[in-house]
Amino acid sequence: MQIFNEIDINKGLSLAFGFFDGVHLGHQAVIKSAVNFARKNNTKSAIITFHNHPCCFFYHVKPKYLIKKHTKIELFEKMGVDYLYFLQFDEYLAMMNASDYLKDVIIKHFAPAAISTGFNYFFGANKSGNTELLCTMQNEFCYKYFEIPPVMFNNEVISSTAIRENLSHGNIELVNSMLGYNYFVEEIVVLGQQLGRELGFKTANLIYPNNLIEIGKGVYKATVDYKGKNYTAIANYGTRPTLFHDKKPVLEVHLLDFDENIYNETIKVNFIKKIREEKKFHSVEELKTQIKEDIDKLYHI
Repeated sequence: MQIFNEIDINKGLSLAFGFFDGVHLGHQAVIKSAVNFARKNNTKSAIITFHNHPCCFFYHVKPKYLIKKHTKIELFEKMGVDYLYFLQFDEYLAMMNASDYLKDVIIKHFAPAAISTGFNYFFGANKSGNTELLCTMQNEFCYKYFEIPPVMFNNEVISSTAIRENLSHGNIELVNSMLGYNYFVEEIVVLGQQLGRELGFKTANLIYPNNLIEIGKGVYKATVDYKGKNYTAIANYGTRPTLFHDKKPVLEVHLLDFDENIYNETIKVNFIKKIREEKKFHSVEELKTQIKEDIDKLYHI
């Protein structure tokens, strides 16, 4: 997959439009539409997206995302996308009406063979462009338009907003079902206070990415990918109220049947199922007993 940070002339492509935070099942349906059309019609597929969400421009905020940009790129590539265009959402684009954006940006540079979007896609100043406009203009500009209907799970429309809300509440099984893959954090193991060792459960400590939505505090069944191998693990995200009550939550992961020194190594923690909420125990011994019970549960869930 080739990645571009500015528009160039590349005509006859099958395009997918969207920001695609999380690349959930709904996003995947849009992208697959573009990729499948390209393959059937002997052309190439491309995603047109932005470096940062447009809300960064309009509201001067730094939003928390579901996944990092490099993870998004990896997921796009796995889906068979040929080209990826990251545009800079600036005043020029923000002030451009939908018809001009379609004509002077998309048609001028890409003259697309096809365009795929989600059912709720908007573009142009004041969200003046929508799926109806894309459908109406397809004959004039000689492209085939595909409006992808909502993808549902448990009678709920899958959306990045719904996933963010459920992730923050620790509803990880629902999150994973909506994503179509297990939610994960991939970070470097940092040196902690080595309390896990003293408790009899060595842990790998990771700093949760500050630009991502935080997973709900609690204890989770997890798996860890490290150097091509996958290990069953138990992960705790919280403030460790029994021992310290940290101001900033800490992600601690105990890998079963593992005893290597992995400080400064990168590991991928995949969250599978929430075991319980975070809790303050009356004593260290009570905490140790609970950890043993938590680990026992891993073999039965």
